[in-house]
Amino acid sequence: MSNNEKIQEIQILEQQLQAILMQRQAFEMELNETINALSEVEKSNDDVYKITGQIMLKTDKEKVKKELEDKKNIFELRMKTIDKQENSIKTKLEESKKQIVQK
Repeated sequence: MSNNEKIQEIQILEQQLQAILMQRQAFEMELNETINALSEVEKSNDDVYKITGQIMLKTDKEKVKKELEDKKNIFELRMKTIDKQENSIKTKLEESKKQIVQK
């Protein structure tokens, strides 16, 4: 592979890494919001409300708690997947940079 091709590969990997980091940030925000909502539900008495569309409805506390816990678990799994993707891209990026330096 020529240096130009390697440089293009590095640029593509850096773009992929940037996209992964943006996804990570979005998921971290969602996860934090979910954790905060779960904390508030746990602190509350039995009166819990949920926004559905443009209205707020009184909802069963345990049902909301279960939904938030499920949502939290999903975001945690997505974060693990993103971590793996990020590490994989970083490894490929380092290898590509080393190959260019060696040439």
